[in-house]
Amino acid sequence: MSGGTVLVARLDSMGDVLLSGPAVRAAAHTADRLVYLAGPRGAEAARLLPGVDRVVTWLAPWVVADPPPVDPARVQRLVRLLAGLEIDRAVVLTSFHQSPLPLALLLRMAGVPWIGAVSEDYPGSLLDVRHHVEHGIPEARRMLSLADACGFPLPPGDDGLPAVRRPLPDTRDLTGPDGYAVVHVGADAPSRELPQELAVKTAVAFAERGMRVVVTGTEGEADRAAEVAEAGGVSLAGRTTVAELADVLDRAAVAVAGNTGPAHLAAAVGTPVVSLFSPVVPASAWAPHGPRVRVLGDQDAPCAGTRARRCPVPGHPCLASVTSDEVLSAVDDLLEER
Repeated sequence: MSGGTVLVARLDSMGDVLLSGPAVRAAAHTADRLVYLAGPRGAEAARLLPGVDRVVTWLAPWVVADPPPVDPARVQRLVRLLAGLEIDRAVVLTSFHQSPLPLALLLRMAGVPWIGAVSEDYPGSLLDVRHHVEHGIPEARRMLSLADACGFPLPPGDDGLPAVRRPLPDTRDLTGPDGYAVVHVGADAPSRELPQELAVKTAVAFAERGMRVVVTGTEGEADRAAEVAEAGGVSLAGRTTVAELADVLDRAAVAVAGNTGPAHLAAAVGTPVVSLFSPVVPASAWAPHGPRVRVLGDQDAPCAGTRARRCPVPGHPCLASVTSDEVLSAVDDLLEER
């Protein structure tokens, strides 16, 4: 397969979109144009992916935790928009617990003649390639295996790792000189966050070493970020776009974060990542994907595999048991690998 317009869809959040980057590059290698269909939480990240020519943003009612009611008019507008793009082939990327079939139906309604996806459910005439993949493998490889099954192998010399477009916006007016440590507060779900007490203690430990700390987070996490920054750093919570955050992370010596999109963004720009990873989802699939990553946290805790958004075990022991000394030891290991 070669040429034409290829649509790649991933309707989830920043981290999911960044992990789809290798699959996108594989599809873009032979396409004349690549359109990315993203959800609102992932659209900015999609614009950072090498190979993407256009991003279409649509909130799918089957993806978000508290979806709005299905609006037939919104669905019809999406179908008309997709029909106007004259898509030749579509690759629908999903998590293991999601079905690609609702979107595949809309793509068929838009006249897309060829669609591939991973599907546990019988797709009837909705899919041309129904791919099967082993559970628990790294999500980036899972999506890349689908691209390959759809006839889109990685181009020669591509390492198959997440990456972003460059150049990035220059954020040194916010961060000061390169080489600081980033501590990221918050995540999409409370169970996946870096515990606040550990974030503070880690920032203090960095400051005691004479290392500047840059604290990142959303606008809604500004108070928490400010508390962490009191140890001797600066808070940028709510002050950066995704592209600017990529540059902040790119200039860092190391990043410390929970299971959240910015941890994947740090890995995508090549910055070492210490991932405080709650096992509510498997780290084998969802930890940041890159050669310089250390995962901390009890991966055999009772919450393992529950997909809980709030920790079901009192005290959040899988992450609360991690000390700042363990975080700094992981940092040292990563920095020694340079």
